[in-house]
Amino acid sequence: MTMDRIWAGWRTGYISSVNESDGRGLAPDADGRSLFERIYDSGEPDRSTHIIWHGDRCFAILNAYPYGSGHLMVLPKRAVADLEGLDGDEYRELFDGVRAAVVAVKAAYAPDGVNVGVNLGRGAGAGVPDHVHVHVLPRWVADSNFMTAVAETRVLPEPLDVTWERLRAAWPGGEPR
Repeated sequence: MTMDRIWAGWRTGYISSVNESDGRGLAPDADGRSLFERIYDSGEPDRSTHIIWHGDRCFAILNAYPYGSGHLMVLPKRAVADLEGLDGDEYRELFDGVRAAVVAVKAAYAPDGVNVGVNLGRGAGAGVPDHVHVHVLPRWVADSNFMTAVAETRVLPEPLDVTWERLRAAWPGGEPR
């Protein structure tokens, strides 16, 4: 059985703005830029791209296809496929960003727990295997529901714009640039 989707028309603008070089926009473009590099370099405002935080070498962005509300990713600005491909400064800033993301998720959502994870390579489930990214998402006791378990469908109660506002406001050290 495949996962069904509930229509969420507000995503159309985001989806159509991404290069469709692999039919889904996930593969590098003709210039070799990853999906995340294209989004970061798009020149669009943070509210449109759903970028939450800018560091010197890394940034945080909402997951456009979240597991649940509050699901974000922290990643380097340059495409690197694996953790070992990061230089020391990128590595440190990446995990400082992950720590800040956890603080923001806890402040914005008051979850019972937080998942932090990295999928390295297609075999590990990476949807964008050419650009390492760390997932951070709030979790609650018994947060699975019948829709996912029975119908393989997720219901997301919060639009991405609302998630963006909540996490930006909760980011440690005040609202990021």
